[in-house]
Amino acid sequence: MSVLVVVECADGEVKKSSLEVASYGAQVAAQLGTTATAIAVGEANEANLAKLGEQGITKVLYDAEPRLKDFVNNAYTKLIATAAEQEQAKIIVLANSNIGAAVGSRLSVRLKASLATNVVELPKTDGGQFTVKRGAFSGKAFSDVVLSGDRKIIAVKKNSTEAKHDAGKTAEVVSFAAQLSDADFADAPTQVVMQDQAGGILLPEAELVVSGGRGMKGPENWHLIEDLAKALGAATACSKPVSDVDWRPHHEHVGQTGITISPNLYIACGISGAIQHLAGVNSSKVIVVINKDPEAPFFKAADYGIVGDVFDVLPKLTAAVKALN
Repeated sequence: MSVLVVVECADGEVKKSSLEVASYGAQVAAQLGTTATAIAVGEANEANLAKLGEQGITKVLYDAEPRLKDFVNNAYTKLIATAAEQEQAKIIVLANSNIGAAVGSRLSVRLKASLATNVVELPKTDGGQFTVKRGAFSGKAFSDVVLSGDRKIIAVKKNSTEAKHDAGKTAEVVSFAAQLSDADFADAPTQVVMQDQAGGILLPEAELVVSGGRGMKGPENWHLIEDLAKALGAATACSKPVSDVDWRPHHEHVGQTGITISPNLYIACGISGAIQHLAGVNSSKVIVVINKDPEAPFFKAADYGIVGDVFDVLPKLTAAVKALN
């Protein structure tokens, strides 16, 4: 069973979630006694693609078609499917991202493959079965899923695995042509726009996030959130009520009906912690909650809690971060 890993790139850089996926795919290949090949999507830099050898990838396929810089579902699906056919890949690993979710379902139909999303652990292959563990019910439960198809697609949840780093190893970067036509780029009635946060940090990819809720009392106070985010090199986010009243743009809304994120650090400022908000952030490695209400529900989910007024705490926290820097 050869393994094909889908690697997402932006502005020439490999996304952090794809480094994790590359490491995951290489470990799956090692379990099965084979090697892992990657197919790059998006705007890639060949030198950065070669560095995927540090995650255990042996070969990277790269189609330099300029229209692949931006995500087009049908084009990306055909590109990956063509690579899978060429490499005779029985297992395809991708990130459980916006792109991965869209492409994964199409690939499963096109390749007649079993599909598991939100996967959090390496597969188990004992007993002649191929079983993966996936998160369910917004991270409140897990399920073991047996993938019985001849081909298998695994969408890996962000931050569920560590990207290994074997310094100095490189992968072979190979030119690849999927023979995409104009029709492949004209299938979608809507245009997908990937929008960066202030400071150029894409929220779903951010390792550090500072978020505000109604406790900030108004958009005129958002500079306190932005000051801390700038000091940390973090992205900014908000709760649904904040975006609903137009204090902040809707693309900053994190939660069950917004963006789901999995940063290494999530700082919630003046957010009570409704279950809908928690569903979008509970995969964060460390959650810090700042709220003047000691009974705020968010404290039950927090790794660290500060009971205090955000208008007093945030300036002091920002000053402390700047002093450390």
